[in-house]
Amino acid sequence: MRFPGNKKLLLGNEAFALGAFYGGARYGTGYPGTPSTEILENFSKYPGVLAEWAPNEKCAFEAAHGASLAGTRTIVTMKHVGLNVAADPFVTSVYSGVNAGLVLIVADDPGFHSSQNEQDSRHYARLAYAPVFEPADSQEAFSMVVEALNLSEKYDTPFVVRSTTRVSHSSSLVEVDFEPMEPENRPYTKNPEKYVMVPSYARKRKELLLKRFEALKEYSEKSPFNSVEWGHSYIGIISSGVAYHYAKEAFPDASFLKLGFTYPLPEKLIRSFASEVELLLVVEESDPILETEIRSFGINVFGKEYLPEVGELTPDAVAQAISNLLKEKRTNTYHISWMPKSPVNDLPARAPVLCPGCGHRNLFFVLKKLRAKVMGDIGCYTLAVNPPLSSMDTCTCMGAGIGEAHGFSKAIQKTSDEKIAAVIGDSTFVHSGITGLINAGYNRSNILIIILDNRTTAMTGHQPHPGTGKTLMGENTFELDFENLAKVCGADYVRTVDPYDLKETEKVLKEAQAAKGVSVVVARRPCVLYQRTEEGYYSIDLDACTDCGACLLLGCPAISRFDEKIIISSDLCTACGACAFVCRFDAIFKIEEVK
Repeated sequence: MRFPGNKKLLLGNEAFALGAFYGGARYGTGYPGTPSTEILENFSKYPGVLAEWAPNEKCAFEAAHGASLAGTRTIVTMKHVGLNVAADPFVTSVYSGVNAGLVLIVADDPGFHSSQNEQDSRHYARLAYAPVFEPADSQEAFSMVVEALNLSEKYDTPFVVRSTTRVSHSSSLVEVDFEPMEPENRPYTKNPEKYVMVPSYARKRKELLLKRFEALKEYSEKSPFNSVEWGHSYIGIISSGVAYHYAKEAFPDASFLKLGFTYPLPEKLIRSFASEVELLLVVEESDPILETEIRSFGINVFGKEYLPEVGELTPDAVAQAISNLLKEKRTNTYHISWMPKSPVNDLPARAPVLCPGCGHRNLFFVLKKLRAKVMGDIGCYTLAVNPPLSSMDTCTCMGAGIGEAHGFSKAIQKTSDEKIAAVIGDSTFVHSGITGLINAGYNRSNILIIILDNRTTAMTGHQPHPGTGKTLMGENTFELDFENLAKVCGADYVRTVDPYDLKETEKVLKEAQAAKGVSVVVARRPCVLYQRTEEGYYSIDLDACTDCGACLLLGCPAISRFDEKIIISSDLCTACGACAFVCRFDAIFKIEEVK
């Protein structure tokens, strides 16, 4: 199974999946989250593998560890905030170790492209004493996963491969000159002292963990993924990941220490490199982790005082940092191969919006009309925070909306009988909303929980989940019944609505607000990108239109003002009918036509 000419252009995420297959992994699990999603989707296409979407990252990591103990090489994938959810089993698994190779591929998101924070997953590796690879391109993404699976077994530890948005979503050539490894099913041996982490056993495992860590330090000194590239001696650059390519492009004449195995760090190699250069600069994305640790070695190094600590690094930012360092610390000016250009500031700002025909829009339109306080969650529907809907009060993390609504309600219960609302998507509800519902029911809350059921995990590209009746491998399975689940978890009022029916939606939400106790409303309408059910489109009778602007308050991208008139784009309209419902002058009508 080789490519023509042994080379192929692959996304980083495609290369991670290929490396897992070639490295002998035959089980993969995870939870979708940009920028990691495509890893498991691509892995699922290889022969003889089993790939699964778990309800959340904690479930995924526990399943991966179990598969490893059973003797199957395994990968588990997630984005950086998902590692928060998986942290409990992850940290303890480094104590107990593995049987077959276990690799955690975690994708960070510097620059907040699709995340509520930009935390650096390398902190978790240091917390857990877990070794880390950081690929800089697709070739290393492939090679490092293969090697991580091998080293995981050699050193009896889960291995972390840390990606970032640019590595995961950029394409580069991958060369494969060997056949996929045949999976070896390693027999499981019962060993409570290794796998049962009660305090008396865990203390012994901590001692072994520290000895293993010393062995990994020795390995880091000779890892093929750490290399020195000699250039001019007046500046040396230590870098990892995609930041290495930015620095190399900006100043190819510098000396480089490229780190691919970044934890534990190769102290001897770093000291040797530092002794040969006059100025030492660390170029890394997100937090100054390499910089801080190198400083702890007593080495004088520059870093985040020249480079941004917030947001994603860019080639421009790295070039400017190197230029500033050289100008400040040396009397001569040295040539940067290219210098940053002035940013383009005259492009119009375009905020992301809900898709035309999205059922979420109608639901939030009604919530705004009812003046509800809405505790939000992570999903497409978070976009309802933007005008004109402006219907979201909070967004913290997956599942938090229900808990925040419960706490808010408890805090005001002596002074107000206002019913606080929480909105949560179907996949997010399965991920981490069910426990919040149980908490609300158990502690006799007075809140309204709205499950926005669009029949898929829409925000990350339409992955199935336990509420859809399908698995990642396309097999039929049970379909979680949200309504009955809500009842057994203590909900006092449970109803289902189609948000395309605005009149019924408003009626039910008013009833739910008036009902005592926990109210659960399931707003069910398939994602318009996933399952479009309407034909035709709507148009405006310009003679009947009074230009009141009520339809514009929906925030639908298909409706706009052009040449002092309100128009509906037939190309964008999905015939949801919301605009016709809100028009008081019957100026909007449907054209029954298949586009």
